[in-house]
Amino acid sequence: MQAARLRLVITGRVQGVGFRAFLAREGVRLGLTGWARNLEDGRVETEFAGAAGAVEEMRAACGRGPAHARVERVDSLAPGAGPLPSPFAVRRDA
Repeated sequence: MQAARLRLVITGRVQGVGFRAFLAREGVRLGLTGWARNLEDGRVETEFAGAAGAVEEMRAACGRGPAHARVERVDSLAPGAGPLPSPFAVRRDA
């Protein structure tokens, strides 16, 4: 089982619709470590790691979001190097 790590920024109608809680549920379900937070500009940032298949499944979840979200774009950033929280956590806004 190969480990993978991603850091993403999601743009669209992603705040005020339960997006971070959705990501936390998905992260826990998939056995990932990581976090999600709101950014001041209305986007959501997330970083997560785990088995490659689970990470890809989480990437797909970021592209659809919860029922009331409208994802316009998902951009990749360079992942951090430090340990990630386990279980998956919702962080305070940036």
